[in-house]
Amino acid sequence: MPKNKGRGGKNYRRGKNENLTKRQLETKDDGQDYAQVIKLLGSGRLICLCLGDSKQRLGHIRGKMRRKVWIQNGDIVLVALREFQDEKCDVVYKYFPEEIKQLKNLKEIPENLEEGGGDNIGDNVVFVNKEESSSSDSDLSDSDSDDDSDSEPKQPQKQQPQKPQPQKAQAPAKDNKEKITKKDIDDI
Repeated sequence: MPKNKGRGGKNYRRGKNENLTKRQLETKDDGQDYAQVIKLLGSGRLICLCLGDSKQRLGHIRGKMRRKVWIQNGDIVLVALREFQDEKCDVVYKYFPEEIKQLKNLKEIPENLEEGGGDNIGDNVVFVNKEESSSSDSDLSDSDSDDDSDSEPKQPQKQQPQKPQPQKAQAPAKDNKEKITKKDIDDI
C-alpha cells in the first residue's frame, strides 16, 4: 500500500490564505445600490434595506458568491436592481469592514449606519406573565391618575420566579423510640 505524503485533500487543494491581496474598492454604477442585510431567508435569499431609496427588497445571492462568500445579518452589500421587478434585487458584492470605512469617508453610505453581523431584532422585547400583566395594567391605570405626568414612565421590575421547594419525607427517629403509626406512613 502506498504511503501518504500529505499532498491531497480539500485543505491542500484550497490553498492557504497567505496571499490575500487588497481588493480594489467597488462603488455603485447605474442600476446598482448599497444595501444592508436585514434577514437571511435561506436558499440564497435574503431581505435587504436599500440605502438609496430606503426600500426593503428580496435579495438573491448570485451563484458565483454561493458557498464562497458568507453573508450575515447587518452586512453591507452591493445589489443590482431589477428593471422588471422593483421588489427584488441581486446581491453582487459583499463589503469588508475596511471597505465600509472607506465608503463612509467617501460619503457613499451614511456614517451613522451600524455594520456587522449582529442580530438585534428582538433586543427591546419584554416578556410579561399573564398574572403580572393584569396587575401591571391596574398599576398603570393608577399611575395615569397621578399628577406626575412629567416623570418618566415606570418600567416593570424583573422578578425571579420562585420555584416551589419539594418537601422531603423525614424518616422517623429510632433513638427517640417513637411509635410509627399507619397515619404517619400515609403522610410520607
